[in-house]
Amino acid sequence: MPVVRALFVYPVKSCGAIALDRSQLDVKGLQWDRHWMLVDETGRFVSQREYAAMARIVPAFVEGGVRLTMDGMSEALHLPFEPHSGDTRIRTTVTVWKDTFEALDEGDHAAQWFTQALGVPVRLVRFAQDVTRLASRKWTNDEDVPTQFADGFPLLVTSEASLAELNARLAAKGVPPVPMSRFRPNIVVDGGEAFDEDFIDTLTIESASGGEEIVLRFAKPCARCPITTIDQQTGEHNAQWPAEPLDTLAAFRADPRVDGGLTFGQNAMVVTGAGARVAVGAQAQWEYRFED
Repeated sequence: MPVVRALFVYPVKSCGAIALDRSQLDVKGLQWDRHWMLVDETGRFVSQREYAAMARIVPAFVEGGVRLTMDGMSEALHLPFEPHSGDTRIRTTVTVWKDTFEALDEGDHAAQWFTQALGVPVRLVRFAQDVTRLASRKWTNDEDVPTQFADGFPLLVTSEASLAELNARLAAKGVPPVPMSRFRPNIVVDGGEAFDEDFIDTLTIESASGGEEIVLRFAKPCARCPITTIDQQTGEHNAQWPAEPLDTLAAFRADPRVDGGLTFGQNAMVVTGAGARVAVGAQAQWEYRFED
């Protein structure tokens, strides 16, 4: 039977992960996942695709907020969960891929911290709770599925069996294995065969809250980008194998459903269980998708 093996949130889009034993689930995904984002001077999001060093910005949950650190920075940056009374943050227009909407600028101190950390002018924005950004209805059966600053969907689910298959293929080429962190998932499931997720419709997970079960629908295969080639600890490419694991994925994971993109993992949406807590070790089951 499948088991939830790991949970991760990324409070600042494209920066480091926080591994959790349990997390609150919302229709927008795991709590505080991709709640903040860096943008350039035009308001467009930036990521490890442009600045691999973002991987070295390490978040941690602390009392009342998120603490960010990075080697070489003399001080940490603290982001409160809730705005202070009399908050006067400016609304600004931001762009994530094809979506343009309003967000809240987190001020000059945060902008200066990230600008110093990355060596390029950037600003930090927070997702505004009165803003609705929807996943592509092409993949949601025309349902309205809200998300925050994620690339496109509330959750990303990956499989230990699929990673084992990929690493076996890397080993056959003499390439070192890659950790799951390269794929930046929210939920990692152990159980089943490699790439079973290609054929799964729903994943049901027992709730740690004792309430209704959590049901996730797999909406879209996740086409992978060059971020998978970046070591998430060092923020650097492997000098000997700079294009892995994408080179290996190209041999067997091109998916016509996403215009030939190299897929690993599934973007998912919350069907039931919003407000529940999901925990590592939770039992799960899945239902396969049967097509005519």
